[in-house]
Amino acid sequence: MARISGFNSPLLLGFDHLERLLDRASKASAEGYPPYNIEQVGENALCITLAVAGFTMEDLSVSVEDNQLVIRGRGGEDDAGKVYLHRGIATRQFQRSFVLAEGIEVTGANLDNGLLHVELERMVPEPEVRTIEIENRGARGKGSAKRSGTIDVESGV
Repeated sequence: MARISGFNSPLLLGFDHLERLLDRASKASAEGYPPYNIEQVGENALCITLAVAGFTMEDLSVSVEDNQLVIRGRGGEDDAGKVYLHRGIATRQFQRSFVLAEGIEVTGANLDNGLLHVELERMVPEPEVRTIEIENRGARGKGSAKRSGTIDVESGV
C-alpha cells in the first residue's frame, strides 16, 4: 500500500524532519500496550482503566511526575522455566503517560481482576470573597467625596 504524505507538496520543502517526527509519534501511539479506557464517573471525577492481565501489584507503579500521570509495569521475570505453545498474554514492561490538566488530582488506584483502575478528581476551588476597605486619604480637590467604607469585590457593592 502506498503511503500518502501531507508533506509531498513542492511548497513544503525541508519539512522532512517534521514528517519523520509525526511518523514516529503515530507508530508509538499505535502500539497501544496496554489498552486503556478513560471514563467519566462523576461530575468532577474520571477513571483510567488499564488492562494489565498477568501483572501483580508488585509489578505495577503509579506516580505523578510534574503534570504527568506515569503508570509503569515490570513483568515477565517468573517465566524462566515455562515452555509456551502459544503466548497471547503479554507481560512485557510498559510505561503509559497521561498529561494531567491543572487542578486534576490522583485520588487512588486499585487492581481488580487484571484491570488497574486509577481514580482522578478535578478539584474545584471554593470561590474566595474578600472585602477591601477603602481608605480616606483626604480631599484631592474641590468636590471630592470624603468617605470611608467597604466594597464587596465579588458583587461590586
